[in-house]
Amino acid sequence: MDFDIWLPTANPFSTPEFLAAVAREAEARGIHGIWVGEHVVTFEHYTSKYPYAENGQAPIPPGSGLLEPFTALAFLAALTTTTRLGTAMCLLPQRNPVYTAKEVATVDWLSGGRVDLGVGVGWLREESEAVAVPWERRGDRTDEYLQVLHALWCEDPSSFTGTHYTLPPCNLHPKPVQNPHPPIHIGGESQAAMRRTARSGQGWHTFNRAPADLPGALGTLEALLAEQGRTRAELTVTVCPYFKPLDAAITEQYAEAGADAVSALLFAMSADDVPAAFEALDPCLERAKAC
Repeated sequence: MDFDIWLPTANPFSTPEFLAAVAREAEARGIHGIWVGEHVVTFEHYTSKYPYAENGQAPIPPGSGLLEPFTALAFLAALTTTTRLGTAMCLLPQRNPVYTAKEVATVDWLSGGRVDLGVGVGWLREESEAVAVPWERRGDRTDEYLQVLHALWCEDPSSFTGTHYTLPPCNLHPKPVQNPHPPIHIGGESQAAMRRTARSGQGWHTFNRAPADLPGALGTLEALLAEQGRTRAELTVTVCPYFKPLDAAITEQYAEAGADAVSALLFAMSADDVPAAFEALDPCLERAKAC
């Protein structure tokens, strides 16, 4: 089983020195991938419910925010040679899909083909409104935008006509290094997210799920894949325990439950703290490699 890290790229902690330390330790230890999240703006007060906390509030303190994900991944790409680089998650429906296709292709090009695009529909309505994108029908918009990405990456010239987006015949270069394109990982716990995974994903990325909760979800996912003429073997399942406990034994439980990768939260407050944060995860990493 692969062992990844999920990296909160929050300021003021995510300095260049901090990211360089993470890149250095990840490469030295053979970490499979680094995942980063996305929120373009945050709010001190909001009515949307964060799905991974009992109080419905995201653990983002006032005065803090996340680095733009593809800029951060490009920075990490320059400091790594083997570690994969992914978004968990890119908020695709509130983005321009052409710019997203360009950014992903650029990082894939610069990294030598190491990008994984994790996509989610988002949970923060206020953020969608701040970027002047309708909150309603964001699932449909995501499905169309995935088709736009595919067209831009895999066709030349590229074009697409849909309800939410029309792409006139055009050319996007450079194409991604990975063929036919960087893997798409769908994030989310809902039936809609699983259906999207079965239709369009090369991976499913689930958050805050304990090992005991994984087999039932995978059974549902396998049934949805079968409806699309696909099998579980075509999919990478990544579990981010997030704030749930993780040790070597639990890592093995994730493997036994059917996970292909575990993405552990890396919690460090400065570049100096990074080696110790990785050392704390070393037993999990070694157990994952043995599974």
